[in-house]
Amino acid sequence: MKTVNKFLLLGVVGFVMSPLYAFAQNVWPNGQTIRIIVPFTAGSGTDIIARAVADKLAPSLGNGVSVVIENKPGAGGTIGALQVAKSEPDGFTLLVHSSGHVVNPALYKNLPYDTLNDFAGVIPLAQLPNVMVTSPANGYKNLDELIKKYSAHPGDANYASAGNGSATHMNAEKFRVAAKLTANHIPYRGTPEAITDVIAGRTDWFFAPIVSAYPLIKDGKLQALAVGTKTRSPLLPNVPTTIELGIPNSDYTFWVGVLAPSKTPKAIIDRLNTEITKLMKDPEVMERYEKLGAEPMVMKPAQFDQFIRQETEAAAALVRAANITIN
Repeated sequence: MKTVNKFLLLGVVGFVMSPLYAFAQNVWPNGQTIRIIVPFTAGSGTDIIARAVADKLAPSLGNGVSVVIENKPGAGGTIGALQVAKSEPDGFTLLVHSSGHVVNPALYKNLPYDTLNDFAGVIPLAQLPNVMVTSPANGYKNLDELIKKYSAHPGDANYASAGNGSATHMNAEKFRVAAKLTANHIPYRGTPEAITDVIAGRTDWFFAPIVSAYPLIKDGKLQALAVGTKTRSPLLPNVPTTIELGIPNSDYTFWVGVLAPSKTPKAIIDRLNTEITKLMKDPEVMERYEKLGAEPMVMKPAQFDQFIRQETEAAAALVRAANITIN
């Protein structure tokens, strides 16, 4: 009797699960398009990581599905995020955002969506270093010279970011607070625009995503002073971290991840998580990540949701410590 009940139970479970499995497999009908909204400009660190995975996602899902990236920059990533928050939770509209996503609740009093409740975490994609860059024309031999100059002239320094609340902004603020510097924040529409003005000398420094800055550092158009993470980047092994240079608590983790509207069925989110996890082991994706200096991050959806909650609390603490306000 026990054996019969056992097989009966397995049959019931199979009956219940098979429609869910079929739903997850066929949620994207033949020829349909998945839109991935990136709330920053093309060429930004978040955009480059999104494209590294998106290029492989369509073949992985099969069924003739296509995947397109749409850049919706502005307002610290909130414009693109709002579009996804208000989208149908059907698996056809996704968000690839950065760690700046968890900063916005502390920056915007009237944020038009709920960061924790209007999104479901799918999977983090990568963590990657920011590198503090300046124009070679400034003539700094090292980071210590920059700090000494602006410590002697408080408020004279201007630093760039890819927008209010972006990972590049938060990295710079964490450094600025730890180094006890006074400096003026100049937010740009995105990373490419910020880099352009740093090269031209219109802003003094920028904690740029290494994926965007590396080619310009190699060409001598930018000077790398320090890396913003705990450890050095394999792409710039001779560039020390801000911690190595004697500025404790100055490191910042720049992560990029995939989110969906909060009511997206679990079967869809789990399927996306499974397929993207596989892509992290794809040789071509691994090679692209290596060239970008990016380190894969893999979590289950529930783990990613918890990570986002913790990161939101940490970001709020940094905003308070740095006394960051926006107009």
